[in-house]
Parts: sequence; C-alpha cells; structure tokens
Amino acid sequence: MEELLELLEGVKPGVDFKNEKDLIGTGILDSISIVEIVGELNDEFDIEISPIDIVPENFKNVDAIYALVQRLQED
Repeated sequence: MEELLELLEGVKPGVDFKNEKDLIGTGILDSISIVEIVGELNDEFDIEISPIDIVPENFKNVDAIYALVQRLQED
C-alpha cells in the first residue's frame, strides 16, 4: 500500500489519498490523471490494466485502486 501511495503522490502531489473517499467525484482524478496512473501502475507493479478495468469504480479511492492491483497481480 505504501508503494501505491507514493506512486499516487507522484502523479497528484498534495492529495490526501489515504483519507479521500471519492477521487473522481471530487475532481481530484480526471481522465488524464487516470491514464497516467494506469501507466505508472503497469510499470511499477508489473501488471496490465486493460481498458475494461478502466472504470470509475476501480479508481474511486486508494482502496479500490489497491484492490485492482492485487487482483491483477493474482492473475
């Protein structure tokens, strides 16, 4: 989780990812940010996030992003 938080902080500095519950609804993450995060996640965690996984539910908060990474690492 720490690695993920560092990655997110690198993309969007100054955001309290641990406590923010709706990154998309609040406008913290937009489509450009999500594309950047997807690229970073793919590289950092050696996973491949497919277009079908790029949905708001998977990027709503840090827990959702972490769950996505965990699921893809298991595949």
